[in-house]
Amino acid sequence: MCLRLRFFALLACAAVPGSRAEEGLWTFEAPPREQLKERFQFEPDDAWLEHLRLSTIRFGGAWGSAAFVSTDGLVITDHHVGWETIERLITSERNLLVRGFVARNRTDEIPCPGLELSVLQSSEDVTARVQTAVAGEKEAVTAAEARQRAIFKLEQQSREATGLRSEIVRLHQGGQFQLQRYRVCTDIRLVFAPEAILQEIGDPRRTEDPRLKFDVALFRAYENGRPVQLRHYLHWAKSDAAVGDLTFLAGYPTRSQRFLAVAELAYLRDSLYPHQIRQFQRDETMLRRWAALSAENAKRAEDLIARAQGLKQNRERRRAILADPAVWAVKRRAEEELRQGLAAVPEKNAAVRRAFERLEEGQKAIAALAPRYGLLEEAEGFGAAFTLARLLLRASVETTNPDGARLPEFTEAVRPALERQLFTAQPLYAELECARLADALQSLGDLLGAEDPLVVKVLAGKSPAARAAEVMAGTKVLDWAARRSLFAGGAAVIEKAQDPLIEVARLIDPAARAVRREFEAAEELKTQAYAGITPARRAFVGSAFYPDATHSLRLSFGVVKHFGDFGQKITGRSDFANLFAHSEAEQNRPPFELPESWRRARSRLNLDAPLNFVTGHDTLAGSSGSPLVNRAGEFVGLLFGAVRWGVVGDFVHDERVRGDIHVHGSAILEVLEKVYEAPALAGELRTGKR
Repeated sequence: MCLRLRFFALLACAAVPGSRAEEGLWTFEAPPREQLKERFQFEPDDAWLEHLRLSTIRFGGAWGSAAFVSTDGLVITDHHVGWETIERLITSERNLLVRGFVARNRTDEIPCPGLELSVLQSSEDVTARVQTAVAGEKEAVTAAEARQRAIFKLEQQSREATGLRSEIVRLHQGGQFQLQRYRVCTDIRLVFAPEAILQEIGDPRRTEDPRLKFDVALFRAYENGRPVQLRHYLHWAKSDAAVGDLTFLAGYPTRSQRFLAVAELAYLRDSLYPHQIRQFQRDETMLRRWAALSAENAKRAEDLIARAQGLKQNRERRRAILADPAVWAVKRRAEEELRQGLAAVPEKNAAVRRAFERLEEGQKAIAALAPRYGLLEEAEGFGAAFTLARLLLRASVETTNPDGARLPEFTEAVRPALERQLFTAQPLYAELECARLADALQSLGDLLGAEDPLVVKVLAGKSPAARAAEVMAGTKVLDWAARRSLFAGGAAVIEKAQDPLIEVARLIDPAARAVRREFEAAEELKTQAYAGITPARRAFVGSAFYPDATHSLRLSFGVVKHFGDFGQKITGRSDFANLFAHSEAEQNRPPFELPESWRRARSRLNLDAPLNFVTGHDTLAGSSGSPLVNRAGEFVGLLFGAVRWGVVGDFVHDERVRGDIHVHGSAILEVLEKVYEAPALAGELRTGKR
């Protein structure tokens, strides 16, 4: 194997040799044309790609995807992607998660305040313009500031010229900068949500079972009080996808770390992940201690405890992957072979060697700064109330500056997101926030030392527990209306209020801003390094070159599979008969409980109709809700999960240990018509029109 191909193979299959070629989280500007032509004799043209791009949606702030499926702005996604939005719509008379919901006509559709849907309209490579702004800046701190000013200016110019939301995305770890322009829909209404238990069916410990889920929700986008009118939406396929058929997924996967340098991976393995594991364990311990005080406390802390456990397990799995000697050997070898390959080209070798040295310098600085940065700037463990207090404080300060001189999270372009964070209804319990703040103040003393001037000021002569109790007894930040008033009043009102929690945030803020500036300077060194590494890697790898995921639009390809193709003994078809059989065998008890609406409709359903099916694609968290399309660009299924979920895909891809699971397109029509008696909705999906 030639060096170039071997390099790609190493990156592609890391610890597990023999990975198939369905790897790649491809941008729409650089799709895998050569691979598709060679393997499948298929060449997507620009019109095909444009249609799919304009039909695919980034769903709100959630890590999820969606698609337009009718000319009247009908949107399909996973129920679990829409869960947070659906949950906010619950009232005492209307429990949408328990009973489900179907809008029989347009007037029944429920508005979803705060939900945004974004559709990528165009992309432009602005790498040269961003890099030019940094050229000549010798200090990393001033270079980072210059880069941020250039990014702000390019985004602002784009917004003014197009009227579209404009975001600059870093690709290849900062080796490339892409200006992306989005159409944003803000008037979104719920159309259909089945009972929530339908996405929980099946015992996750019984991996011999096929997946049995109906994880689907429908929304509609409005504009000026009427459904948006679309030319680009996904037409429903007239025939089912068969085993072996080529299919495509379009969506917004979150973040992957497949192409990080060895120095960065070592930092994750040896420093960041162990620290985060300890922090999440500390959070869980504190929450359990507080929950044990009463039954009401236990109920209030339940979700936070589960979140801490989930995050801890996630980091443990990530660290285990990077601690695998086989993975590590291949990652190291891939980087060594890149360097060796470039050594044969002296003019490139020197520049790339300097780039790697700069990257390692930046990573070393980040490792030294990380504990202070995590506690002071990221406010690890401080709780929701403190986070809101600091947002109010910083907003009052930053909005007095010119827009381009603000911290990025306080510019006018992202003000709606800031306001959603500040004012979206969320339960805040004073006693719980007090316990979280006390624990964080203890961490502050542990990190900086009890006699550190900042610790002395913040504690004001009291113990962490006593100081937290004093602060939380006097704060108004937990009150939604008070936050709204403080935000509207700005710096003068906030300073006059002397809210004790905001004043604690004010004491910490100078140190937090200082460590943030140092941290961003270290990140700038890495960005500059990748500006040198990325072109060399592109030339070395050739067409097999895609960037890590960045929650930006990506395309992946794969074929329809049998369940058993993924190394598991999964038997039987995933059809409606299979679903009812499992439910009956378990006497309709969790985790195989079916809602009454489904049991009543059993005689009307075609029990032999497929429910779920699997494909081999490259996906990550955030891909959920992605539409699956065939060669004609027609909708054939909705991605909701995987045969084996896990974080291994963040670092390497091997389809033999995972496969993607979809709700079948025909199953969606079957259920709408025969279970929920919504023929108009089914007809709109089938024809694209109401």
